[in-house]
Amino acid sequence: MANPNTRVAAADTEAAEWHSRLGVRSVSTQTLEEFFAWRSKPANAEAYRRVEKVWAASGRLSGDPQMHDVLTEIMDRKPASGMRERIRGSLYGVVSVLAAAALALGAWAWMDSRSVYSTGVGEQRLLQLTDGSTVRLDTATRVRVQMSGEERRIILEEGQALFTVAHDRARPFIVSAGSTDVTAVGTVFDVRRSDDDVRVTLVSGAVDVVRRAGAPPARMSPGQQARVSAQRVTTRAVDARTETSWTVGRLVFEDTPLRTAVDEVNRYLDDPIVLEGGDLGEVPVNGVFRTGDRDAFASATSEGLDLAMRDRSDGALILSRRTK
Repeated sequence: MANPNTRVAAADTEAAEWHSRLGVRSVSTQTLEEFFAWRSKPANAEAYRRVEKVWAASGRLSGDPQMHDVLTEIMDRKPASGMRERIRGSLYGVVSVLAAAALALGAWAWMDSRSVYSTGVGEQRLLQLTDGSTVRLDTATRVRVQMSGEERRIILEEGQALFTVAHDRARPFIVSAGSTDVTAVGTVFDVRRSDDDVRVTLVSGAVDVVRRAGAPPARMSPGQQARVSAQRVTTRAVDARTETSWTVGRLVFEDTPLRTAVDEVNRYLDDPIVLEGGDLGEVPVNGVFRTGDRDAFASATSEGLDLAMRDRSDGALILSRRTK
């Protein structure tokens, strides 16, 4: 009869290997399918949760001299049968070293950079989290992922992202944007951060928005958008499909002030559009445009509003009123 302790140890080692494989910047669909098949077994799921919990607690020990000493001691041990170089050069060996250190100190000493994901200007990216949730990053966005046995937390450092949350009542899903926390269990919502101003759009389900620690939460319903500033939280009804149209590469403007529309278009451009004319920015515009298509937006706007276009030496495109 198999020793149950042996199986637990094997599951922990496999969980450590999976945690390492899933921590890279790009994970294939096949790898994710293999992971979900492995995690479907209760013992494996529990082992993976233990790994996540221990890893989440490791931040306190990343600079701990004791952790450093243990890692050094393990790496300096002389493996039997001349296996030293092969262990150093294999993923399994690295994971085993980290697992041994975790057993010795009860924590992981992982690099924070493993959990940071970002996009450049004009770029979008879809992240598949280990719990089955997805995060779609918009242009110029940076997030930090922190998964543990108690909670799933995503820190939105800048930009915008759409979150599709896998249901798990035991572990709330929290998006932190500055001093704002958005908490969900299983839902779809969009969060955009610009310095201390945060905008939350709820597509489905329910979320609680908290402006600062200790403040009462504001419960949102689908089709609502909350705008959070340093002073207050305001909520209004919106068309969620329009507000999240960026996820399909579209920008939708409905009686939008030209200045606001230009700012939105510029988020996807290296060479921006610049308005000249004090009152020009308040003129309303309508239309649907592809993200990053500067020429189409500028041409449609100049024709519809009878504006002049010209290129500037630094690459910017100038829109101004035509001279009579």
